[in-house]
Amino acid sequence: MDAREERSDRSNVLRQEWPYLSVEGSAYELGYQHGAQASHLIDKYLLWIDRMTGKSRDELCRNAMAFLPLMERLSPQYVEEVRGLAEGAGISFEEAVLCQARGEAAKVGDEACTAFAMTGKATKDGATLAGQNQDLAPDYADFALLLHVKPTDGRPQALLFTFAGQLGYSGMNEHGVAHFANALYDCPWKMGLPHYPIKRVCLEKQDVAGISEVLDTHHTCSAGNMVICSGDGEIADFEIRPEGAERYTGADPDCIIHANHYESEVYSDHETNSLADSCPRADRMRSLVTEQYGEVSVETMKVILADHDGDPAAICRHGAEEMISVSGYIADATNRVLHVRKGHGCTGTWTAYEV
Repeated sequence: MDAREERSDRSNVLRQEWPYLSVEGSAYELGYQHGAQASHLIDKYLLWIDRMTGKSRDELCRNAMAFLPLMERLSPQYVEEVRGLAEGAGISFEEAVLCQARGEAAKVGDEACTAFAMTGKATKDGATLAGQNQDLAPDYADFALLLHVKPTDGRPQALLFTFAGQLGYSGMNEHGVAHFANALYDCPWKMGLPHYPIKRVCLEKQDVAGISEVLDTHHTCSAGNMVICSGDGEIADFEIRPEGAERYTGADPDCIIHANHYESEVYSDHETNSLADSCPRADRMRSLVTEQYGEVSVETMKVILADHDGDPAAICRHGAEEMISVSGYIADATNRVLHVRKGHGCTGTWTAYEV
């Protein structure tokens, strides 16, 4: 292969998009269609969970089933979708539940991520935007996909970036409600809900108040941060621990930047600088946003999410050994468009999806 052919081949790879699944119907039908369309990726995901955790499938499934009563309390429809998933994918119900509690069943799970939400005075024409770079171990890209759910039971349509067999992760719904996540550290595990079912149920809400109610009612077993925007122009951030969710507002009501350290007044004492590059990444994003303040757009954020200041653990985490920017998202809540990137911020390809 000569240099020109090599460049062409590389260009074709970069234009590739994440696998896209569209499912429609009742909760069971949503799960069944998901399982049937992605069965090979679901098998791959389960095998990776085995390898990543070093635990047997039987042990992982037993651990995961302990969370089932909490999932049922959160959403019977979610559990029904899990049942459909198992049937469609040809796996056991216990394995389908494990896909919803992968990290919790093994009590492992590290990630980075730099997230934002902006509206009003911060953005061009007052648009409401939110998003992040998704920083994970490179293996996650092997079973990642876009899941477009279209329930026929009155719940809103939503588009999620997730992993085959996992029904909840980041995304946006037809009301413009979007949420993105950052890992938080320095938190002992306690019995509570996995984050993924909560993330999915949050995408069934019409506003930030609806999400806040979910987080207040259903506590998690580990820590995490959620950056949120809505189609009515509201933005919010919640730092979540087993003891509850605390809202972080920051100094600017129109701009929220969050990485992997505690910012809220209530939880800031828990911070021990476990991920040393977190503060520099957040500070760098704030600086770049400040330079464009009042004119920030989708295209502005694509450039910021490609920033390499502080390599290799920069906003664009390209070259770090254990976690890289596998993907990126920008939710244009005003126009109900979710922009999704496959690959690094500096080299990946963006695709726009109407929700």
